[in-house]
Amino acid sequence: MTNTPALLAAMTGERPDHTPIWFMRQAGRSLPEYRQAREGTDMLTSCLTPDLAAELTCQPVRRHGVDGAVLYSDIMVPLALAGVGVHIEPGVGPVLDHPITSRADVEALVRTAPGDAEPIRRAAELAVAELGESTPLLGFAGAPFTIAAYLVAGRPSRDHLEARALMHADPRAWAMLMDWVADLDASFLAAQTAGGARAVQLFDSWAGSLSASDYRRYVAPHSVRALSGIDRSTPVVHFAVNASHLLPELALVAAQSSQHPVLGVDHRVSLDEAAATLLVADLEMPLQGNIDPALLLAGWEPLEQGARAVVAAGRQAPGHVVNLGHGVPPQTDPRVLTRLVELVHSL
Repeated sequence: MTNTPALLAAMTGERPDHTPIWFMRQAGRSLPEYRQAREGTDMLTSCLTPDLAAELTCQPVRRHGVDGAVLYSDIMVPLALAGVGVHIEPGVGPVLDHPITSRADVEALVRTAPGDAEPIRRAAELAVAELGESTPLLGFAGAPFTIAAYLVAGRPSRDHLEARALMHADPRAWAMLMDWVADLDASFLAAQTAGGARAVQLFDSWAGSLSASDYRRYVAPHSVRALSGIDRSTPVVHFAVNASHLLPELALVAAQSSQHPVLGVDHRVSLDEAAATLLVADLEMPLQGNIDPALLLAGWEPLEQGARAVVAAGRQAPGHVVNLGHGVPPQTDPRVLTRLVELVHSL
């Protein structure tokens, strides 16, 4: 255990000598060095430039002393690699040149093969060379439902009605689309693990818009497919936003995909409640989360109280990795993140 990084120890159900912590979106706009390094480079280009992506990956480790680095990338990168017309519009998010609105659109799209992910593998390799053995690299991908929701709507959507409508109106076309996205994800994750990532996270931003029955029928099999190429000894974190009603379904996807499944939990449900829910479902596993990102902007006293409560609640799970309930807000003072890491390590 002494030679196992704390992050991986916690993900495999151990209790290392300190509670590990990393942050979703830790490599991002909250860091002045990030803004400087990325100046004049658009988002997707920065993700596909290996030396720049590796630099951005390692910046938060140098500054904050977090226990893991997550590869700097974006959930739209697999689409860009496949030649799909997509760009990240500032203040809006991903925008597709041609939304997928019919079965004909789906049939045309799925003839496209995953692109060459060598820049992703190389970025991971460069990051691992700096991080060494003590700080593991995490890979990640956007889950098939989230990416499909962008493809169908053509841009961010508040309620994902377009994707949910296609799911019910033409289940065959939906399954074709989801399988295609899952295979893109599998290629993307394979490049990251080939470059040295030692754990992965599947991030489903929009799954919370689904009922449990729709999730089980129309989404879960495709998320399992997206993770099917990962070595089963690799820890897999499955995380969704606003999806407290889906915790057993999300955990089951992770359990079907890895010997070391981890459930990421957002800030809307306490970790002790999440642990109890999984215990009832016979899906007990380590948890990741779940400090409310708003506390980063609320002053130190509320943040410290919230962090202590999260660490205490996490003791009800077999293992615990501290994280936020979502990503780091861009207006966060980096000094607050560094202080938070020091606090969690002291607990």
